[in-house]
Amino acid sequence: QVQLVESGGGLVQAGGSLRLSCAASGNILSINAMGWYRQAPGKQRELVALISSGDSTTYADAVKGRFTISRDNAKKTVFLQMNRLKPEDTAVYYCNALLRERGRLGPWRYWGQGTQVTVSS
Repeated sequence: QVQLVESGGGLVQAGGSLRLSCAASGNILSINAMGWYRQAPGKQRELVALISSGDSTTYADAVKGRFTISRDNAKKTVFLQMNRLKPEDTAVYYCNALLRERGRLGPWRYWGQGTQVTVSS
């Protein structure tokens, strides 16, 4: 079974920074893309940032220039460095991975349990 475990969320004042981490574990053969999504109360889940196996990155317009996604392939971990945070960044942040498992056709998409990020004004 594959698990994605996030950490690093919390409460921060506007203008501050947080760094999220997401570690994948389990019967993993290879990881394609990894990414971060977020969902604010009453809103749909939206893409924040993606990073491919070749380290190509994609960002939502709302976070460009403030957030940076990176990954450590050896540790099967993806990071999201969030700088100059704004109250509108408040949401539950979810890690996502598209990966292949040993002995199972795929790829398959997995989600983490989510971590709360709250930015006070």
